[in-house]
Amino acid sequence: MAKILIVEDEPSYRETLAILLPREGHEVVVAADGYEALARFADSNPDLILLDLMLPGISGNEVCRTIRQTSNVPIIMLTAKDSETDEVVGLEIGADDYITKLASSSKIIARINKVLSRRTEPAIDEDEDVLVAGPVRLDVERHIVTVNGEKLNFPLKEFELLELLMRNVNRVLPRHLIIERVWGSNYYGDTKTLDVHIKRLRTKIEPDSERPQHLITVRGLGYKFEA
Repeated sequence: MAKILIVEDEPSYRETLAILLPREGHEVVVAADGYEALARFADSNPDLILLDLMLPGISGNEVCRTIRQTSNVPIIMLTAKDSETDEVVGLEIGADDYITKLASSSKIIARINKVLSRRTEPAIDEDEDVLVAGPVRLDVERHIVTVNGEKLNFPLKEFELLELLMRNVNRVLPRHLIIERVWGSNYYGDTKTLDVHIKRLRTKIEPDSERPQHLITVRGLGYKFEA
């Protein structure tokens, strides 16, 4: 069972989720706007947040940015819009996943369970708990990443992607393999999600994100981490 914070200003949709999720064994906390979302986040310590993009008071994007300053809690963005621009914006500010409100209940539950399962599944390769490559030190057990000695905040999917690349230093990993290992074999989202996460990692790891030295694109194949 997980505690899920539902942030949604539309009463009917909020109530639908508040009924659906307990049936799946989850505890729910609800908020109707951005200000209430931050208050409920602070006092309830949720395991996952379903966050509407369009909120009164403070937008969903701003709520996500604020939470990401202090927490790696998984965030799934909810929106009535279905455009690539909305998805990219949500992912760039730290959301772990994205789904439209037009999705079926079964798809929403599947996406929630997939994101939650990533917090409890064993590491990809458990023979090392601390990975060091280039300027990066990644502590798998404690979920801590330092770059040039500075501790930085990495949301769940960024952390898992970085871990996969660092466990395979100097090896080219195909895009389809990366997506399968980080997002799961049943992932049905846009493959641009991977590119967005790589871009976010570069801003944190590379001295110049436009001229990466460590997170290298291998055109036509995928990505690799060069130490």
